[in-house]
Amino acid sequence: MFGYIFIIILSVLGMELVAILTHKYIMHGPGWCLHKSHHSQHSNFFELNDIYFIIFSLPSIFNIIYGIYYSDFFFLSIGIGILIYGLIYIFLHDIVVHNRLGYKFPIKNSYLKNIRKSHLKHHKVKTKLGAKKFGFITY
Repeated sequence: MFGYIFIIILSVLGMELVAILTHKYIMHGPGWCLHKSHHSQHSNFFELNDIYFIIFSLPSIFNIIYGIYYSDFFFLSIGIGILIYGLIYIFLHDIVVHNRLGYKFPIKNSYLKNIRKSHLKHHKVKTKLGAKKFGFITY
């Protein structure tokens, strides 16, 4: 049991590295055609960048289904870890930083303030080149 909890925690932490590399080298690289919608002003609730949410959820879905179907708790733990990272990301990114769900989250915690400040610094760059601060949980 503790081994699977450890795998979940490692998966959550590992996803931050995956997110940094994906954001820097894919989203601000060949995938900019989707991600640029996130760096520009718009009044729509959805943006093309949201397609990444679907793409990034697929490994979690696969691992959870595989783990349940084959009673393989290793894959299930990885899928749960990816899912937890995704939920943390939605909370921090979409709710705390961008207020996308229509709720203005009052930020009193210094960690959350630093995440918001770091991410908004990233958004000052409106092109695919020159952006900094690609991490999120680690701001």
